[in-house]
Amino acid sequence: MPMRFAALFCFSFTLLAHAAAPVDPEVSVTGGRIRGRLTSDGGAAFKGVPFAQPPVGDLRWREPQPVKAWDGVREASEFQPACTQLSEGWNRAMVATSREDCLYLNVAAPEWPVKTPRAVMVWIHGGSNLSGEGEAYAFEERALARRGIVWVTVNYRLGMLGFLAHPELTAESPHHASGNYGLMDEIAALHWVHDNIANFGGDPGNVTIAGESAGAWDVSVLMTSPLARGLFHRAIQESGAVAGFDGAVPLAAAEKRGEEIAASLKAPAAGAIAFLRSLPPGKILEAAFQGGRTGLFVDIDGWVLPESPAKVYSEGRASAVPLLSGTNAREIPQTGPEFSLEEEIRRGYGVFADGALPLYDAPDPLHGLPGAQWLTDVVFRCPSVAQALWQASTGRPAYEYEFEQPAPGQNASVHAGELVFLFGTWDKDHPPSPADLTVSAQMQTYWANFTRTGDPSGGGVPEWPALTVQSRNYMAFTGNGAVAKTNLRRDACDLFVEVQAARK
Repeated sequence: MPMRFAALFCFSFTLLAHAAAPVDPEVSVTGGRIRGRLTSDGGAAFKGVPFAQPPVGDLRWREPQPVKAWDGVREASEFQPACTQLSEGWNRAMVATSREDCLYLNVAAPEWPVKTPRAVMVWIHGGSNLSGEGEAYAFEERALARRGIVWVTVNYRLGMLGFLAHPELTAESPHHASGNYGLMDEIAALHWVHDNIANFGGDPGNVTIAGESAGAWDVSVLMTSPLARGLFHRAIQESGAVAGFDGAVPLAAAEKRGEEIAASLKAPAAGAIAFLRSLPPGKILEAAFQGGRTGLFVDIDGWVLPESPAKVYSEGRASAVPLLSGTNAREIPQTGPEFSLEEEIRRGYGVFADGALPLYDAPDPLHGLPGAQWLTDVVFRCPSVAQALWQASTGRPAYEYEFEQPAPGQNASVHAGELVFLFGTWDKDHPPSPADLTVSAQMQTYWANFTRTGDPSGGGVPEWPALTVQSRNYMAFTGNGAVAKTNLRRDACDLFVEVQAARK
């Protein structure tokens, strides 16, 4: 081949190669254009997308503000840090990089370019509303995106940076409310999804909110907030429900707690919030932790939460959307040496204690020792059952489950153990068995089905019957796969419901 033709051939081949090379996906969102990355499974990933202004300086303890527009194309290829948090051991890596500028979300699209609108799941992470992040590790696994779902994970303000109430904050609020800033962040993220998700192939009219532990608690609470109405169409709660948990306190009580935290930091009586806004964020979290004044302390502020969430649920006034909820068989596997089961039952159930004691008199192969049974029942399992019953009593679809299969390397199905099955985030030191992989595939199929249609059944998995007040159906995830059962610890949970009704 003559030299000039060889050169021309090489030049033409180079042009064709460049023309065929994949192009990183760009979309327009609130604030400007962003550039994500294509994924090896034919989809796309967009990381670190801002859904509100950084809540720093004067914006600390204010409702999330709309993002400011940017010029050019913003790269969306790297996760942004978690919200400021204290170490609980498991979250050390998050703590090292966490910061107050943290209101970002991530979007996983199942295909690119978009061919047809897909159902959307917005995932709210756990961590007692004190720790955690937008589940970056699970985002990379893309388990639910591969099931055809547009998956969104969000950060939200944590601890007393996300849930501090104080009279001065209430006074400066146009809604005369304070606290619940973390919930406001989640609602702001849902507004962002409503306004932008179609550009990622998502259907804004088919959005599921889902979460585990504190994330499930937040989902449960958002089901009762008028500010979240219409922003989602289904709900999934894993190991968290408002029923029976005394976490939603009156605004006045939350404000008093805020004043105590401010006083412990030597804030002036007047101008306390200006002083607190000048402090490093970690110092505020430390002060709240030292006083034991942290946890799932949402408050009935009259705006985000006009009423007790448990009351709204029990009266059938929660969002009229299908609900899928459940717990692990042994959420709390053991008790401390100072734990007295009879004392705990009498303290918790009062005049109903004599009826409860016979229910906790023997070990159970699945649910553990009596103390573990009691704690799992009253903190996790029976609140979830009660909430599903309240939902079903209104005629709204409710699906209940219990996760029996232990995660690889564990001997019981404990708190958060189901997550490795949902996301396929297997520990390399404890690889999954064939039974684990079966349960994982079934769980992912059920969750994707429910996200699409509000019914988990279909796609070759065993039929999952809806819970009714009469039937009390639930799905058990066992070593033999998904098995439909009835009457999940019915005697214990019926008594729990009776206790809750007596307290109304």
